[in-house]
Amino acid sequence: MVSERMPIWLRFVIVAGALVPVVGAGLFGYRWYFRPTTLTIAVGSLDGEATRLVSGLASRLAAMNASIRLKSVETTNAVDAADLFASNKVDLAVVRGDVGDLSQAQAVVVLAHAVVLLVAPPGSAITDIAGLKRASVGVVGGEINRNLVGVLTKEYDLGRANVSFRNLAPADTRRALDAKEVRAILVVVPLAEKYLTLLRGLFPQNAKTAPILIPIEAAGAIAEKQRAYESFDLPKGTLRGSPAVPDDDLTTLRVSFYVVARKQLGDDVAGALAEALMKARRDLLGELPILSQMTAPSTDSDAFLPVHPGAAAFFNGTQQSFLDKWGNAIFLTPMIIGGLISVAAAAWKFLRAGESSKDERGLDALYALGARIRMTEAEPELSDIETEIDRVLQAQRARTAAGDENALDVTTLNVVAHRLQSLIHDRRILLSAQPESKIRV
Repeated sequence: MVSERMPIWLRFVIVAGALVPVVGAGLFGYRWYFRPTTLTIAVGSLDGEATRLVSGLASRLAAMNASIRLKSVETTNAVDAADLFASNKVDLAVVRGDVGDLSQAQAVVVLAHAVVLLVAPPGSAITDIAGLKRASVGVVGGEINRNLVGVLTKEYDLGRANVSFRNLAPADTRRALDAKEVRAILVVVPLAEKYLTLLRGLFPQNAKTAPILIPIEAAGAIAEKQRAYESFDLPKGTLRGSPAVPDDDLTTLRVSFYVVARKQLGDDVAGALAEALMKARRDLLGELPILSQMTAPSTDSDAFLPVHPGAAAFFNGTQQSFLDKWGNAIFLTPMIIGGLISVAAAAWKFLRAGESSKDERGLDALYALGARIRMTEAEPELSDIETEIDRVLQAQRARTAAGDENALDVTTLNVVAHRLQSLIHDRRILLSAQPESKIRV
């Protein structure tokens, strides 16, 4: 064989040269499959809190070496974030359920819930929405609450009641209330201590006075028609504990902030994102308490904002592992390839069935010597046959050493040579026993 004539160091070099590309390809494939996927996410809010939340989550995902990474794209508010998402410029967005075009959006997680609060100053005679007749209401946040204002106006026919709405920046709200430019304010905020503290600070308060929270009694009817909203009972004492404000559970509306993904986002990526966000939430609760509101979106088929199938698989515990997904292919592929190779080999053998082989002719020549040995009547002829056998064996060995794949294998040569040598030995004995006779076998 050719390899038998190679020095050992050259064999090591050849084996190493074959292994290095294979190992390198394996490592490259591993790194490629498990490389982090970076997703862009549009986020914005009036106070920057949403941006802070996403930045905290993105930093935590990087620290966890998660398979998903986030790259924030900052916008002015949730309206702009939704517009950026609708224009296909980002992979994800933090949106409010009642704002923007969400036709291509699927929920990954609910980031927070925001409650609609209609608040009148202490001492106001306004205790319900009917009391807003001919009043001016300040809308904190302005543009982002335009749909909400339209929903309330339509449900309560506030246009006929001459109720006007005025957009207010958060920084101007206290001044507008003090100057009596507005008789009540409409604000949509999460029930987090930060926002409740800011709301309390808009009104002068003491033990005897407190702002008046106005119920939205038609919240259930609104939620039936406008599915971005849901009816919500604000717990007693949310704004102040003693005396309690409100003094009983208060009916109002609630709307959710979502992290949404495009429908085209792969299920594996969406599932990994949902899993990574929920793990990061657990680690960041001490630093960002508002993340306690992060939860799974509704997985119902008729949910207002459908959940992404990949995220649904994570929350339902039906995510497929690598082996679950590719196991059948891993196990069946070698079997199929082996079967195809067997079929190809059988076809090749069939196609070459009529071809004569030099090896077979050489083997036939060796077998023909057996007949000559039996017919030989002189010992010198046996020596000539031995020489001829040696010549055939040497020729076959030379072909084997040259790497000729058609050369006879060593086992076949040994068997034939042993058989012929036995015949020669027996013939010599027979010839020596009857030197004068003419032997026929």
